[in-house]
Amino acid sequence: MPTPVLPLDALAAQVRDGASVTVQKGDEADVPMALAKALVRRGVRGLHVITLPTAAYPASGMMVDLLIGAGCVESVETSGISLHELGAAPRFTQAVKAGRLKVVDATCPAVYAGLQAGAKGQPFAPLRGLIGSDLLRHRSDYRVIDNPYTPGDRIVVVPAINADVAIFHATRADAEGNVWVGRDRDRLLAAHAANTVLVTVDRVVPGSFFDDPVLGAGVIPAPYVDAIAIVPGGGVPLAADGGVDLAEVRRYQRSAASDEGFAAWLRDEVFAPETALTA
Repeated sequence: MPTPVLPLDALAAQVRDGASVTVQKGDEADVPMALAKALVRRGVRGLHVITLPTAAYPASGMMVDLLIGAGCVESVETSGISLHELGAAPRFTQAVKAGRLKVVDATCPAVYAGLQAGAKGQPFAPLRGLIGSDLLRHRSDYRVIDNPYTPGDRIVVVPAINADVAIFHATRADAEGNVWVGRDRDRLLAAHAANTVLVTVDRVVPGSFFDDPVLGAGVIPAPYVDAIAIVPGGGVPLAADGGVDLAEVRRYQRSAASDEGFAAWLRDEVFAPETALTA
């Protein structure tokens, strides 16, 4: 069966209140900005956002910051949220200072390890590098055990991450619902580890990617994708080639520095009728 193709707001309706959601780091054409705006319009609440492995690139940081500022997010599990070279993510920073957002500290390797365990159906994953760090004082769910093959060799195990929903953008899907992500393995990992996968794409092309041995190597198969929405430019300000419109991110950052400015940005960029129709 081909993957269902839904209107954008219907795709957003698949994300229930209180869901755990993985989002991408934003160095590929992978940030579902239009879907995030649709979630804000829907008024979703109580999300637990897991960043894979960080939201410290301009577009991904902006998207997570938007969801936090709009009141959609209750907690984040992350190794960092910022606007990268542009500086701090303003709504995230304000929410943390005000005590409105729970931050579950993580590291990039720990998030990857948890997702890899989740993708494989394992209860946990071992990794090195955390012993002696402050992180172990803040993460009671990270355990230090003996390597069962070398007694006395201490290692850390982290719990599997199986998010309720993985959301991301891609440049294209085919008529069967296979989603092309190229060499980006993070979106494939997120799809394998999540219970539900929701994707926005710039376009749907005829045929099957698996008919082409070159394209087929960079595909998330349709059985892993629960629904798609066709949203040309759905990652803006992130472009199809991975480039980002820094001027647009700066404009957001200036607006989001104050409650009034952020409210005006939401009104113009999320809730305006022409925006809702095209986003």
